Amino acid sequence: MRVIRKYANRRLYDTQQSRYVTLEDLRRLILDEEPFRVEDAKTGEDLTRTILLSIIIEQEQADGEAEVFSNDLLQQLIRVYAMAQPLPLARYLEQGTQLMLEQQKRLQDQWQQAMRNSPMELMREMTEENMRFWQKTINKAQQKEDDADEDER
Repeated sequence: MRVIRKYANRRLYDTQQSRYVTLEDLRRLILDEEPFRVEDAKTGEDLTRTILLSIIIEQEQADGEAEVFSNDLLQQLIRVYAMAQPLPLARYLEQGTQLMLEQQKRLQDQWQQAMRNSPMELMREMTEENMRFWQKTINKAQQKEDDADEDER
């Protein structure tokens, strides 16, 4: 597991690549499904969760149209924390999100499969097959003519 150290000056240092990294670099690691742990350089305390929340906040602010956490949802989450017996929300969110991601991937795979079998793709394949047929036929005819010419000589 890759270790990222967070220094007092808020800089993040990737110990595997021996370079400073940004939240965007860590976001790319997440997208690439590369595991990492962020720890305080001085104490060794695990800061991964805090950094992940920072990445989410950065993404939420970067693109208002891609907003995942509406004000209403954030208020509801705060209410969950205030409950005397908080719901086991984390497990449900993790499972629901995993299911959603799997369904999204399946849908994308099906869409790509459908696009490969689209009418235009079918026409392209048929055209290529026809071209190969006619090229082969023309080449055979040309070969027969060449053979006949040689026989006459």
